[in-house]
Amino acid sequence: MGCDGKGFKEEHTKELMAVQDSMDVLNGKWKIPIITSVCYYRSRRFSDILNDVKGISNKMLSKELKELEMNKLVCRKTISTAPVVIAYELTEHSRSLQIIIENLTAWGFQHRQKIREK
Repeated sequence: MGCDGKGFKEEHTKELMAVQDSMDVLNGKWKIPIITSVCYYRSRRFSDILNDVKGISNKMLSKELKELEMNKLVCRKTISTAPVVIAYELTEHSRSLQIIIENLTAWGFQHRQKIREK
């Protein structure tokens, strides 16, 4: 059923597939928070992301970053310093998610306020 209570229209199948594709790439508890952490900085070190995303383990962050890199949403940069620093940046492609992150943030604030009104 669509939002209007009527059946899902066939012409919206492509839109539904696009949403499902997006959700497949951004699925899980951690990907959106990781992207958000990197989104607000030009470059983010592993330890910075680990501190930003409360509750994530080293192992899970490493796994999620590899998946985000595989899906061309983040890129891993090696900075030649002593000691060597590994940083993560959003790709050109994933920078388009910033407006979605901003909209999710605004919606989250509104939703939390709505729930507190009860």
